[in-house]
Amino acid sequence: MAKTEFDGLMSIGIDIGKDTFHLVGFNQDGQRVLRKQIKRLALTTTFEKLPRCVVGMEACLSAHFVSRTLRKLGFEPRIIPAIYVKPFNKGQKNDYNDAEAIAEAALRPNLTAVSEKSQDQLDLQALHRVRSRLVSRRTATINQIRAFLIEQGITVRKGLRALKNSFKTILEERKDEISPRMRSILIGLYGDWMWMDDRIDKVSKEIEGISRTEENCVNVMTVPGIGPMISTAMVAAIGEGEAFDRGRDFAAWVGLVPRQYSTGGRTILGRISKRGSRYLRMLFVQAAKVIMMRPHRWPDFSFGEWLTCASERMHRNKAAVALANKLARMAWSILRHKTAFDAPRDEVAVGI
Repeated sequence: MAKTEFDGLMSIGIDIGKDTFHLVGFNQDGQRVLRKQIKRLALTTTFEKLPRCVVGMEACLSAHFVSRTLRKLGFEPRIIPAIYVKPFNKGQKNDYNDAEAIAEAALRPNLTAVSEKSQDQLDLQALHRVRSRLVSRRTATINQIRAFLIEQGITVRKGLRALKNSFKTILEERKDEISPRMRSILIGLYGDWMWMDDRIDKVSKEIEGISRTEENCVNVMTVPGIGPMISTAMVAAIGEGEAFDRGRDFAAWVGLVPRQYSTGGRTILGRISKRGSRYLRMLFVQAAKVIMMRPHRWPDFSFGEWLTCASERMHRNKAAVALANKLARMAWSILRHKTAFDAPRDEVAVGI
């Protein structure tokens, strides 16, 4: 393909793979002028030869790295959620058809793109993902210990602390009922549990240290119920919140708004949509439940009167989700405008 064929190049879609990228480009007349497969290592050298234009890519693991690389070369990268690319797919699924759909979606003026993450954001996001995985594996290990004990006819009351406090006593007092091999298995699982506890504590302390030095995190933690985990997870996910025009858009992205199915002038609202970030949604709901456990502190908040009325007319879980929505909107506003909340500072201690 001659170089002159790239004149007037308007958009390029990249289908990002582990080792290879597939490129499809359109000119201003809507004609396809580029269709090429390249190696990952050839990304820079390939784009240096192309005219500067809009470059679209789906949000995936290396999209932010590719976006930063292309921005340094003078291109205008746009990271697009996969759900917004799907309507532009034509024909059967393959890498070139995906790249073509991405190139078309990148030119839509009203399409919301994903904010490009900095390296610090990716590092902070990685810490949260590691901690989440460790917590999940710890829960699985504890459940496996309980299951093996039940197979031996031994039950322990609910709660992590109850099992931890009684584990060694059970092994000692029930040594005649537990075989040597099962005893060895249980001790090994208990060792795994203690190791994961230690790793979770170390990662949590690192996250807390970042929350105390990052200005945006410090501001967000002034919101009642929000502590190091939510503030750092929020900064890692959305930066300074520039991708959203208002707080309700952020709450909708988190998935804390009712699912809507409206037609013919009828507005039908259902359960929460649960779209977007499942991790952030879980943290905001947990923060809301922490606040609801302390009704004697509600009058201290600017939204205390609203929360009192909401708790009287709603089921407890429904009120918690409504409060989580409100917390998310306030947190976005504080993050975007770099201000602080009007709550007493000692409320930060109960945050998540």
